[in-house]
Amino acid sequence: MSPHRPRGLRRGIPLLPSLFTTANIFFGYFAMVSAMRRDFTLAVICIFIAGLTDMLDGRIARMTGTNSEFGRELDSLADVISFGVAPAILAYCWGFSFLKDVYLRRLGWAATFLFVICGAIRLARFNVQPGHADKRYFVGLPIPAAAGALAALVNLRPQRLTDPRVTVVIFLAVLLLGLLMISTMRYRSFKDVDLRSRKSVGMVFVMAVFFALMAVSPHVTLFTSASLYALSGPLSRLYHGVTRKTHPADIYEEAHAVTEAKAKG
Repeated sequence: MSPHRPRGLRRGIPLLPSLFTTANIFFGYFAMVSAMRRDFTLAVICIFIAGLTDMLDGRIARMTGTNSEFGRELDSLADVISFGVAPAILAYCWGFSFLKDVYLRRLGWAATFLFVICGAIRLARFNVQPGHADKRYFVGLPIPAAAGALAALVNLRPQRLTDPRVTVVIFLAVLLLGLLMISTMRYRSFKDVDLRSRKSVGMVFVMAVFFALMAVSPHVTLFTSASLYALSGPLSRLYHGVTRKTHPADIYEEAHAVTEAKAKG
């Protein structure tokens, strides 16, 4: 911190990441209230805004040098609320609560509860992962991405569902997203993307196409993007299995293990 920075500003800067984390919790809670009031469109919007604040709190903490154990723990608790409990309640209220068959409603309750548990396990595993893990990849589907996929599914048709056949599809989707979160499949984190480098031209082009498609059909674009990212883990595992190529993250970790062994030896 610069000694020339005003004292009031120096004291206020550490609060900035926590304020964004608090906003994350607020929108997660508001999403639950909206879902229970059957305003599914508003609930979806709140979950996506919570995702935006979740991205900003970490970036602001790194930019201002205010990373702390307290902030990391608070962020994990916020993620359980906004990306675990909130989308689960949204999925249940939207896809299962209006069904006449009590057994289907119970199946929906069980599937959405499993989603919450898998999300909590995913966050706990992320918090204790070794510091030498390859930062370019996540192990398992990140919980914000799983919540985004579920919210995008609801956003396709934000009216209550009463058709049991459609409910079966939703049940399988919720179950799959939960299992992908606790899987060992690799997902790109995009933390290595530097928009200032020449190599980022392709990423800028992809973003431009994404925003153009959003202007044409936001519902379909959001759902397609979220689904492709959720499926990228299994597809990558299948590709490396068929071609028998070692995943870049495994190569990175093996190299780090060799370096560590030489240092100790």
